[in-house]
Amino acid sequence: MKRLALPLLFALGLVCGCANTYVMKLTNGIQLTTSGKPKLKGANYHYKDAQGRDNVIPQSRVEEIEPASMASHENRFVPSPPAKHHWWKFW
Repeated sequence: MKRLALPLLFALGLVCGCANTYVMKLTNGIQLTTSGKPKLKGANYHYKDAQGRDNVIPQSRVEEIEPASMASHENRFVPSPPAKHHWWKFW
């Protein structure tokens, strides 16, 4: 029983360590959630999305990469432009 406990504990730690999710913040404000840390190869980041598909994004579009536990969920309020008032509308 003791011989089995150590390998099981090691395997559990290995599986939990690989299941980290990361948040990539792009320059246009979009936040992408990835399963695993994106890897920089050349001028592109290679990552897997939530469905497990491989994706590539240029390094110039990525602003920040951080673990999902540290990512702040900011609600960015974008105000609508003010209504235009024309001189011929007196009412």
